[in-house]
Amino acid sequence: MNKLRQMTIFASIVEQGSISSAAEQLNLSKSVISQHLKALEQELGLTLLKRTTRRQTLTDAGAQFYQQCKHLNDIADSAWQQLEPLKTEAQGKIKITASHALMDTLVVPAIVEMLKQHPKLRPELISEDKHLDFMEHNIDLAIRVGVSADSNYKQKKLGSFRDILCGTPSLVSGAELEQLPYVANSWQGQTIHHEFSAKSSEVWHYKNKPSYIANSFHSCLSLIRSGAGIGLIPSIYFDKKEDDLINLVPDMDLPENPIYALHPFTNNTPVNVKVCSAAIERQLLKQQSK
Repeated sequence: MNKLRQMTIFASIVEQGSISSAAEQLNLSKSVISQHLKALEQELGLTLLKRTTRRQTLTDAGAQFYQQCKHLNDIADSAWQQLEPLKTEAQGKIKITASHALMDTLVVPAIVEMLKQHPKLRPELISEDKHLDFMEHNIDLAIRVGVSADSNYKQKKLGSFRDILCGTPSLVSGAELEQLPYVANSWQGQTIHHEFSAKSSEVWHYKNKPSYIANSFHSCLSLIRSGAGIGLIPSIYFDKKEDDLINLVPDMDLPENPIYALHPFTNNTPVNVKVCSAAIERQLLKQQSK
């Protein structure tokens, strides 16, 4: 690393025409520049510059060495310049994960719309109801329900939704809800307890045991739509697609479920992450306003 620094300083001395000018350009003292040049020549065992109080001239060795130093600096400058657009323009790969329900109704519509303004972006979408490890799966952005207790990740609340207890009209006609079979996602556990509330402050507690348990949202949805039982569907999904299902408790609400965007970048959040998070937040607000 010291060699690279010495080569950069030597190139500056040559290009600026003097140690004083190089010191000014690099914001270093003349003595520091002189010490680096002296150490460089001692290490190489060659004289690179012939110097007087008013002039400096490259030796043959110095001229050859300068060309390599210049090439090195050109590579460094090119590397910095190539990265500049990444600070302001969304482009390249971004890997986003979300649950199946949020991916279908929130993330995909947001990304499709966002790509019209940022066509250079190359999103990779991973639908998974369980939380994937950021590092193991190289995740850039996760859209999740609920705040994360892991302080290693930055998180921002994008909005919220409510779950809806629903089922097919033929299944629930004339039946008591507590007597109907319940379809649960595996994350809900073996005991189901939902607390509904009304504007009148009335509270109703629904309790049941699952008759069916599935490990994905789409499996649960298929069971509910087939008439196997009743279960929860996010409002943002139910409002858009489920005309064959009915809200079983239309006059009462379940608690809100906050949606968060999480990413592992502690500093200098990539513009790709910012753009995608903003697009998903806009899509959520759009759906809630309908």
